[in-house]
Amino acid sequence: MKREGLEWLADNPFYTRRFATYVGRRCRTETIKDLATELALDWDTVKELDKQYMRAQLQRVGTPAPKVIGIDELSIRKGHTYRIVVSDLERRRPIWFGGKDRSEASLDEFYRLLGEKKAKQIRLAVMDMWKPFRNSTARHAPQAAILFDKFHVIRHLGEALDKVRKSEYARLDGRARTFIKGQKYALLSHPQNLKGPARKNLKLLLAANKRLNTAYLLKESFGQLWDYSSEAWARKFFENWRAQLKWQRLAPYERFAEMIERHWDGLAAYCRPENKISLGFVEGLNNKIRVLQRRAYGLRDEEYLRLKVLTCMLPKH
Repeated sequence: MKREGLEWLADNPFYTRRFATYVGRRCRTETIKDLATELALDWDTVKELDKQYMRAQLQRVGTPAPKVIGIDELSIRKGHTYRIVVSDLERRRPIWFGGKDRSEASLDEFYRLLGEKKAKQIRLAVMDMWKPFRNSTARHAPQAAILFDKFHVIRHLGEALDKVRKSEYARLDGRARTFIKGQKYALLSHPQNLKGPARKNLKLLLAANKRLNTAYLLKESFGQLWDYSSEAWARKFFENWRAQLKWQRLAPYERFAEMIERHWDGLAAYCRPENKISLGFVEGLNNKIRVLQRRAYGLRDEEYLRLKVLTCMLPKH
């Protein structure tokens, strides 16, 4: 007995492709559970229809041939379990999700899939300061300039500020401690994001603790590094910033400055006009992926997460 294939049927023969598309579009903003309840469908059925919709989306956009890529790791569960996400920063979408960890060998998988010809066309790779990513990129795309992501650099500086906060809390006692307790968020947030009591508490803290005040001002000023179009001026700014650490007894900041010195070429690359890409998109994509992870919390289906990541910036078709 021969079974006839019908183009308008979904992979699940009980539903049409049109219905699978409807379910997939709804799943972009709703949870599987909520949609399954509304449509009176099984949870697994909704998920499989969503997967079919996302695979069709990826098939339509075709094989990537990126010129500017962003590389980042994604923690998919507790216990340092990572996958790598590679994005096409010109087309503003993720193009690869894979690997077994954040090792050099895992990123090699992306370059092998991309192929030698397309890898030679990459002119810029944006990443954090993780050495295995640099090594893999230098080997497979040696012509590509390497640019370190601003938001990862600032995160390292935020961690240094938090270490100063903890050391000051341990050093002081009594009333002096009360200004510091519970102020991590206020110290690490952008001033414009603080409202009402949080802004007032930060002001009291900075007035009460000179060392934290100095550390905070240095953290806020460091972002100016990405405003320069001349590497010479950017270098002068960094040297002046580093000179301010003298006699301040801010050991975490001194270690941060040493890290910047070691990775200077990857920061100075942003001064070149051809490398002035929108770094805000990189951070926006990372935030979107975190939202996807929260919505998919508890799912053991890694293929479903992979499809969600790869289609999260695609238009609804």
